[in-house]
Amino acid sequence: MNTLLTVLLGIALLSVVGALGFGLVTLLRGGEFSRKYSNEAMRWRVLLQGIALLIFAIILWSGR
Repeated sequence: MNTLLTVLLGIALLSVVGALGFGLVTLLRGGEFSRKYSNEAMRWRVLLQGIALLIFAIILWSGR
């Protein structure tokens, strides 16, 4: 069970990095593309960070 959670945490962290990278590229691009996608990309990042923190908390809690 702990291995599964560790793998899920790794996937969640990589997803956060991907969303952050996409959000930064969107902001740097500017224009209509930025207006359309930058806010949404950062919302996804926050959601994915919350999921990663939840998995991390479960790992810590199950380690007792």
